[in-house]
Amino acid sequence: MQHADFCTIEYPDVSQLVSLFDLLPDVVFFCKDHAGRYQVVNETLRVRCGCRSKQELIGRLPEEVFPLELGASYASQDQQVIRSGVALNHRLEVHIYPDLRIGWCVTHKRPLRDRNGVVTGLVGISRDLRSPNRNAPTWRRVASSVEYLTEHFAEIATIQQLATIAQLSLSQYERAIQQIFELTPKQLLIKTRIDASIKLLAGNRSIAAIAATCGYADHSAFSRQFRLITGLTPRQYRHLLGRDT
Repeated sequence: MQHADFCTIEYPDVSQLVSLFDLLPDVVFFCKDHAGRYQVVNETLRVRCGCRSKQELIGRLPEEVFPLELGASYASQDQQVIRSGVALNHRLEVHIYPDLRIGWCVTHKRPLRDRNGVVTGLVGISRDLRSPNRNAPTWRRVASSVEYLTEHFAEIATIQQLATIAQLSLSQYERAIQQIFELTPKQLLIKTRIDASIKLLAGNRSIAAIAATCGYADHSAFSRQFRLITGLTPRQYRHLLGRDT
């Protein structure tokens, strides 16, 4: 089946494919209508949303499933795809589920079109990030740079710094990191910084202090990056945790 044909399939036909996605516990699969309401979901999404059946999600908007600010962020992303007709590719994200569990994933969304080319909704997947492949032949070459990144993520200004530590060209380094982590070096750096900030937001330090600790020039730069990745501002995330200080 060609990709273009898939985008013109009506929902009842798409639902015949969902049994395949039910077999993938690390992949969330969904189709939504033009308003962003769930029309088809897989078992992974049902479980992570704490629903007893898939039917509990059908016809509901993200705002009706997730905490308000978070649901609104997911809905905004959906509408960007639906209104523009442009796919969303390889978006590194943290998903926060109704029970406040978090998980890193890479999200892809495609507009669904009818046979006249009119956008009728979207189809998407979010795949959990896998553990790094330390058996990859390039691991030894980059291990020291990854250790440096883990310990000094706040100080790294350019990816070239890491490539130099690994004694690789920038392009060689990017390919090696992609092979091991399934992320670009920039995405790996962002993930490390956001992971650290999520842990710190559970404490009592000020958001400005957390921004500085995690390598951001100021509060605003940190908030923009955090919202892009999680769908929430640092303050909204702290509110979700019940820590508004």
